[in-house]
Order: sequence, then structure tokens, then C-alpha cells
Amino acid sequence: MIRINSISLPLDYSNNELIKYAAKALHISTKDIVTVSLYKRSIDARKKNNVHFEASLDVCTTLGEQQLVKKNSKAVIVEEYKYELLVCKKLDKPPVIVGSGPCGLFAALILAQAGQQPILIERGRDADSRIKDVGHFWNTGILDTTSNVQFGEGGAGTFSDGKLNTGTKDSRMRKILLEFVKHGAPEDILWLAKPHIGTDKLRTTVKNIRQEIISLGGKVLFETQLTELVSSNGKLTGIKAVSGGSTINIDTDNVILAIGHSARDTFAMLKESGIAMQQKPFSMGVRIEHLQELINRQQYGDFHNSIHLPAADYKLAVHLNSGRGVYTFCMCPGGTVVAAASENGRLVTNGMSEYARDGINANAAVLVGIDTADFGSDDILAGIALQRKIEENAFRAGGENYYAPVQRLTDFINGTKSTATGSVTPSYKPGYTLTDLHICLPDFICDSLHEGILLMDKKLKGFADGDAILTAVESRSSSPVRILRNEKMQSVSLQGLYPCGEGAGYAGGIMSAATDGIKAAEMILLQGNT
Repeated sequence: MIRINSISLPLDYSNNELIKYAAKALHISTKDIVTVSLYKRSIDARKKNNVHFEASLDVCTTLGEQQLVKKNSKAVIVEEYKYELLVCKKLDKPPVIVGSGPCGLFAALILAQAGQQPILIERGRDADSRIKDVGHFWNTGILDTTSNVQFGEGGAGTFSDGKLNTGTKDSRMRKILLEFVKHGAPEDILWLAKPHIGTDKLRTTVKNIRQEIISLGGKVLFETQLTELVSSNGKLTGIKAVSGGSTINIDTDNVILAIGHSARDTFAMLKESGIAMQQKPFSMGVRIEHLQELINRQQYGDFHNSIHLPAADYKLAVHLNSGRGVYTFCMCPGGTVVAAASENGRLVTNGMSEYARDGINANAAVLVGIDTADFGSDDILAGIALQRKIEENAFRAGGENYYAPVQRLTDFINGTKSTATGSVTPSYKPGYTLTDLHICLPDFICDSLHEGILLMDKKLKGFADGDAILTAVESRSSSPVRILRNEKMQSVSLQGLYPCGEGAGYAGGIMSAATDGIKAAEMILLQGNT
């Protein structure tokens, strides 16, 4: 198969025309092409009067591939991707996966496909129950600490934009995308340069993956929380968990710990158990909302009304004179800011988009880098303590009812309390309270946000629009803890324990977390061959 890169396509191209572009690039007749398909497609908006698509096409022809490639610097010969599933003898005890976010879900899927009948435990509820619980919270402000945006089937990603783009280069990424499509995700994630599933479609997809795990002999236990690691002579021998109000014991030699970044009680248990961990830098800040139309105009120029272009996104980063970094994260075109708390009396926000991304507002986290020196303590869990303190401040500033503290950007910059909104209406539910965010955020975060947003406006005109809305607090962008592991991905403290994904400090986002889970599963399968 030949892959042709750097093919320019007009915005109104049709799939039927791809054969014409492929033939022209290879200097052959369309009659010599057997099949042609998109491998990757991105938007080139560098020239606002000539916005178009840049694509890579996969082509099968009746002609000699070597000769065609030799004459074309944009073409290479590639093999069709195939994931090689490791095969090993049946393990004596079933492997256990703790957490059903992307990391845990894909670890369990690989182990199930390899015939190992894994046991996946999840402290939260299944996706359907969870959707009802979260909807109830957003409508009433009554939080369920068992089932929320952080805990439950699919992890925090279930209530997000479902972004699948990542800077990580790993062949397993293709396996992940193919599995998502197999289980109900849109096929365009296979070729979009910035693929996303959308929270509405992601929920069905994770349920379908769970069903495959079960059909292959695996078990999935919801509302089951890890409470203790059982070991002997430095080796894991089992776990204890609370399920349905009772303690259960599971014998196992292998546990993939995919707990996510918000399992604070589990981190405390690990610390008490002597599992080696260290403080890890992370980031905190706010959600910023603009009208999506403003972002479209700035990114697409003359083409901002094109029906062929998706809602525009952005990714910005600046370095301040103080040495801190400020950057945007988890940008949600046409999305909403959502209540993402998991603990009583603490307020957290996140961003979410559906597949269509057709909401009025665009939102993104604007985050300030937090170093371990900011934690104020050498305690391993000091970063969590800092998160909690700021989340409590935000809860109080919002009115102690899970209304979020909100401020117009112009008022934030001027240091005055907001008394009214402008052209942008906050999308956060259950509600919001106009205030001055300086009362709930530390000075170094406020000062960094002030300077950073003004610098970002130089990169994306209108980013510092006075009517933009800031909503506090975005505090769960990544884990403030890293669980130490060796080259075999096992805890340096306990053989058989595999700390993985975002919660363990080794991933950031759906794709990198899922990849880490697959790698851990492979390590267990390799162990079965020794």
C-alpha cells in the first residue's frame, strides 16, 4: 500500500474525488487505482483567505509500488496496521484491574482478548446509572460522592470532549482507535488529525467495551472500592475491597492500579501501606468561555461560516517572567463548563462537548504550572491538600451550594467584583455566582492568569475579550502524585502491582492513559511466558 502525504484538498471536496487527487499525485490514471482512503486529514488555516484541508491518502494500485514511490517524494510504502496480541498460558490467578477509565478499560480488554478472564473493579457506577446521577447533581446541586464526573464507568473522560489527539507516538494508538470504532465511536477518528468522540458517543462506546470484556469471560464489578493490598514477602497476593457494604477478598498476583487522579482516599491508603510515591508538579487555574463565533472568526478568517469546517479550537502556551508556564488545556469547542466535584464541600470544574460541538460557547482550561515548592510541605500528599484548600475556597465563593464562582475577564483584570455578564453567558450548572475570583485563588495563580491571558491574546486575537467568562476552579488537570514503578511497570515497593495511567502520574489524556494500560497488560502477559 502507498501512503501519499501533503495532499491539499478544498473544503468542499467529496470522498468520490479522492481517487482523482491520488492519481494526480502519483502521475497515473484513475483506472490504475484499486482503492483509496483517508489516512489523516488536518485543517490548514495559516492563510485566512485560503483555508483548506491537508491530507494523507492510502492507495492500492495495479502498478509497481516501488517504482511509483521512487518517483514521488511525498509517497511511501506502508503495511496495513495489525496489533499482535501476546499469547501466554492461563495465569494461575485472574489479574485485577482497579478503575474503569481509559487505562483500566483497555488493560482489561487486552487481558480479556488474551483469554485471561480479568476482574475489573470500579468504585463508581455503570455508565447509565452514572449519567442519571451526574444529571441530578447538575440540576439540583446534590452531589453523590460515589457516582460523579470523576468516578464511574469510563472515568473522567466519560464527561469530557472525548479528545483522542496526543503527542505520544506509539503504534498502540492505532489499536485504541480501531477498538473505539469497533465499539461504536465515529469512524472519522481514524483519520482526523484531532479526533474526538464527544461525551454523548463515548458513553455508549465504553459500555460496549465492557460488554466485550464480559463476553470473553472477564468480570466487571461496579460500586467496588479497593481498600487494602494483601502481600507476603514483598509480593502481591490479593486485594480487599468494599462492595455493597461488605468486604470482599480477591486472590491475585497481578493488579493494574488505574485509579485516576481523583482517588484521594486510595492515595492515602497507598501511603499508609508503604507504597513508594513522590510529589509531582501539576497545574491549576480556571475555565475560560468565549462565544464560539469569535473563535471561528479568528481561526478561519474569511471561511468562518463554512459548513465544511468544524467548530474551531485552539491551543495556547506562554512563559512568564516569573518562570511559570500558563497554557490552555482540554479545549472544548461548542461545549459547556461542567460541575466535576467528587468530595463534599469542594468545587471543581471541567469542560465537556458532545460530538456535534454545536454549542454557543467555546471553553478551555487556562492553567498555571504548580511546582512542588508551592505545596508548602514535604508530605507526599501535600499537592492534594493544596487542591482541596482551593476547591473549598471556590465552594464558599460560589455560595456553598455548588454554584461556581464566575467573573468577567475585564473585571478580573481590573480586580473588581463582577455584577453582570456581557455577551457570554456562563454555561456551568447547577448555577453560578458573580464574584471576584481573587478571593478564592492564590495571588500567584491570579497574577499568572492575568499576565498569561494578555500574552495569549497576542497569539489569538480576542482571547482577552472583556466579556469572556472565567469560572473557578480547574484543579484536576493531572495527578499531584506519582506512584514509583520500575522498568517492568511494577511498583518499586510491591511486586505484582502495576501503577498506571493519569492517577499514577504516567499519562495525560485518554490516548496516553489507554496506551499505558495496554503496556501494563502486555507486561503481565509477558510474565506468563516466563
